[in-house]
Amino acid sequence: MTRIRVLLVDDDPLVRAGLSFMLGGADDIEIVGEAADGAEVTALVDRTHPDVVLMDIRMPTVDGLAATEALRARADAPQVVVLTTFHADDQVLRALRAGAAGFVLKDTPPAEIVAAVRRVAAGDPVLSPAVTRQLMAHAAGDPGPGDTRRARARDRVAALNDREREVAVAVGRGLANAEIAAELYMSVATVKTHVSRILAKLDLNNRVQIALLAHDAGLLEETDTP
Repeated sequence: MTRIRVLLVDDDPLVRAGLSFMLGGADDIEIVGEAADGAEVTALVDRTHPDVVLMDIRMPTVDGLAATEALRARADAPQVVVLTTFHADDQVLRALRAGAAGFVLKDTPPAEIVAAVRRVAAGDPVLSPAVTRQLMAHAAGDPGPGDTRRARARDRVAALNDREREVAVAVGRGLANAEIAAELYMSVATVKTHVSRILAKLDLNNRVQIALLAHDAGLLEETDTP
């Protein structure tokens, strides 16, 4: 059995100990290293080759956002899951834009954290539809240059054909592949193919970023019904 290699990054030793204990009890997960600051992450990744990095956001020297951006810029990047105490922290949103595969709350039940690691290792994001909607609402209140962001996002999604655009909107609504397949009358395999093409065309890391781009471009607003 291939084990999922996990790197823990958190400045609180008690949090790291708790995560190590709960994840270490799973037969298919191996803790390959721990770091107390984002400054240590790149060297540890080179040494331990993790599949998944559980990354705290607030750390004293290099925060989790900068560390996530550095990791996801690599060709052989591991998946990154953000650790947070908030459902819709603005820094979580920035980490997702940087390429994180999702986030888990630090008080999440142990079994769900184990399941989240497995999902991310398998290529699935760790965001429920409810959390996706919450993040989209939070993004709408982002004080950044909204008009400029929307124009840039619309220019990017213009590269998609009509079917890919429909799939992107469905991803943005937080639907799973099976739900998209049922709604758009296609097979799950075809949905996966469309998602892969969207990622390649738009130079995105994962479906979380598809959801954020769909939001930024205003595609979700276009599909709203009274």
